[in-house]
Order: sequence, then structure tokens, then C-alpha cells
Amino acid sequence: MNHFVSIQLDKKSKIPLYQQLGDALCELIQKGILKPNTKLPTIRTLASQLKINNATVVNAYKYLESKGVVYAQMGSGTYVSPLPLEMITFPVLPEKDHDLKLKQISISKNTINFANISPPTDLFPVKDFKEMFNEVLDRDKGKAFNVQDDYCYDHLQESIADYLTTYGIHTSKDNIQIISDTQHGIDILSKTLLQFGDVIFVEKPAFYGTIAAFANRGARIVEIPLNFDGMDISLLEGCLKLYQPKFIYITPYFQNPTGYSYSLAKKKIILNLAEKYNTYIIEEDYVSDLNYSDKPIVPLKALDKQNRVIYIKNFSKVLVPGLRLGFLILPEKIIERILSHKHSINLSTSGLIQRAFDLYLRKGQWQKHLKKIRTIYEKRYYCLLDALEYYLKNYITYIPPQGGLSVWIKLADSISAANLCDLLLAKNVILSPGSLFSMMQDSSSYLRLGFATVDENQIEKGVKIMGDVLDTMLTN
Repeated sequence: MNHFVSIQLDKKSKIPLYQQLGDALCELIQKGILKPNTKLPTIRTLASQLKINNATVVNAYKYLESKGVVYAQMGSGTYVSPLPLEMITFPVLPEKDHDLKLKQISISKNTINFANISPPTDLFPVKDFKEMFNEVLDRDKGKAFNVQDDYCYDHLQESIADYLTTYGIHTSKDNIQIISDTQHGIDILSKTLLQFGDVIFVEKPAFYGTIAAFANRGARIVEIPLNFDGMDISLLEGCLKLYQPKFIYITPYFQNPTGYSYSLAKKKIILNLAEKYNTYIIEEDYVSDLNYSDKPIVPLKALDKQNRVIYIKNFSKVLVPGLRLGFLILPEKIIERILSHKHSINLSTSGLIQRAFDLYLRKGQWQKHLKKIRTIYEKRYYCLLDALEYYLKNYITYIPPQGGLSVWIKLADSISAANLCDLLLAKNVILSPGSLFSMMQDSSSYLRLGFATVDENQIEKGVKIMGDVLDTMLTN
């Protein structure tokens, strides 16, 4: 329905025509008839429909833009603004009903667990780390147990800086800070950069733990929809104009839960927008090392010429979760502020583990381990894709992620993801429903299938069970 042709303008009124038009459009927006981010008609189109001058429409749009009701996107048009800042509520975190159900079942060797995306214990490099620990203890004796200055072992900072050059990131070791994991890094950054009520941008959908960490610091969170090649740029710029966030949190490679990766073009645009609107980007390098394509990995940080990117990486995700080891690369403008807060959060990795991992990097063991597990995970990845095509092609759509540890699938509209997950739990097959990854829980028709802890036989069996259950659901 064309709501614009119903607008009535009184040319005899003392109220200027542009203001009448602006107020009429504003009423459509306030009533919810024009939704946030709806594109308004072009100036020429609306002027023709209402039989008024183009200048009247131009002034009406400028009038609405001055009130923050709409935003203009260069070369694209004028759009309805998202909610005013005062109307952004604090996050309502995703329901954890599914997690509670998981705790109530016993996971046995017969359980097919597509929900877990952490490496299984049989892939831990136990022998190699035993050698590293022994060498460190023989070399450093009791010093191996000392608390490190600033909780960072300087030789590890050097070896990480050297390792990063393979991804085109060139940074001083002094800009690298060792952390225990991603959540530890987020906590430090939140304490340093955020005040209660500040706005931050995250991807939609996003990992529950990320949303929760920011929410616990009293942040107002704006979700920017994620396309297959990165954030929706038009919406991102409109929100940047309106909200002026403290930072944008993104995962450019194999994002959790979607597995999507940002195009080079979008990465460059986002960097330019961060500079234009004077904000920082927190780039989480989730599992970029698990790349199954021939395309090179180009982190946002490698393109960062203006020092707008805070880079955060967790080694533990693809190594040993209990190792508790990661790092931040910090822009020089904020490094002193970050360090002062880091001292108040004494959660860094132990000196012994830092020294052992330093040796692990220097001896090439990290790259050796990556090559081994990348081969294993790549086989599981392609096995999962084959199984999805064979058993579920009539029920799902998806975009192959080309890396990472999971596949994000969309169910046909007639299928309830929640019901499917419940039925599969009864058959000892565990999935992660999409509702866990959005504050609005509007990803209810999606599922995340992880393949970190399931071998090829389990993948084949589990997806076949999914197909059988879906057949039954749709025939009853």
C-alpha cells in the first residue's frame, strides 16, 4: 500500500508546505507504518505523487533529518532512522532454556553434539606442551613461576609480534597485551572505554557471551544486521550518525554463529567510517586460522592506517581451552588507560604458560598444530556439507563459510527450530538454536551446527537423524 499518496497538504495554511509534509511523514513513522531503515521515496517521485515542487520535498527531508527522524545515505537515498537514543533499552539477553535442557541430559559417548565448538581433548597437543613445560622449568627454574611485569612475558610479546607479520599485521611488542581469553579482554576494554549507558554496536546475530559481557557493563547495544559479506553498511552509517557509539565490535572471519566473512571492500569502508565518526573498532579474530579456502586472510588490523582497530585474539579456541591465553593489540592513544585498568583485573595467564607458549611459537609448534587440526576440521566441514545436501536439501538453505567450526543454516518457514531441537534432544542429538544469538530472538528459524567434536561417522549419523525427524514433523 502506498501511504504517501494519502498525505494531505493545505496550501492555504500558514504552516509551510515542507513542514506539513515533514510532520505527516513523522506521523507515519511514529505510528509504525514506516519502519526503521525504510527507504523513503525519491525527491522526484514524492513531488510527483503529491503534485508539489521538488524543493518542498528536499526541505521536508532536511527538516526530518534535523530532528533525527531520518538519515541520508550519499548516493542511496533517505531512510527512516532507528530508535532515538533515549528509546534504546538495555539488552534483554537471550533465554537460556536450551542451555538448561542441556544440563539436564547426560552426554555420553553416543551423544552427537553439534552444539560444541571447542576442540576435543584428543586433539590437544599434550606431548608437545609437556616438552615445552619441561624445557622452561629446566631453563628458568623458579623464575618460571614469577608474576610477569604488567602480566606480560616480554619474549612472548616479541614472538606474537613476529607471528602476526604472516597476516600483514606489523606492530610493536609494547602494543601487545597478554590476556587470559576474549571475555577477559572485553572486560578490560569495557571498564576502560565504557560508561553506564554508552552505546556500542555489535553484529546481528552475535555470540551470546559477547552480548552478555557488554550488557554487564551497562552498555546500550545496537545490533547491526550481518549480510553474508559483512555488516549492512547503509544501516551502519545511519546508526553512526545517530548514536555515536564508543566502538563497533566485529568478527571479520568465520563469525560466530553465522560463519560469514567480511569482504575486503566492506572492511575498508568500515575503517573509513570509524575514522569519519571518530570511533574505535574491536576486531575479534575468532578462528581465522581455520581457513579451508585459497583466499588469504587479511585482518582489519592489517589495513588499519589510522590506529582505529583494537585487535583481540584467543589462542585457546583452536589449541586448548583451559590454557587461557590470548592477546590484545592496542592503539597507542589508549594503551596507558588500558594498562591502568588491567592491573585491577588480575586474571592474566600464568607466567609459566606464557613462557611455554613463547617456546611453542618460536619452535614452530603452533603452525605444525594448526596444519594438523586444519586438515581434520576441513574433512569434517566437507563431510557436514555433503550430509546437509543429501539429507536436508529440501528443508534448509545456507552459505558455506569456507572456514571455522560451524555452519549456520536456515530452516524452511514451516519448521520450528525450537521444536526440532527438542525432538532431537530426545534422540541424543544436540543443536544450538538461532534464538540464542540475538537479543530480539528473531533468529528462531536458524540453527548453528558445530563440527568441532564430531567425527565423520557422527556427522553422517546425526544429520540423517535430523532428516528423519524433519520428515516426521512435516508429515504429521
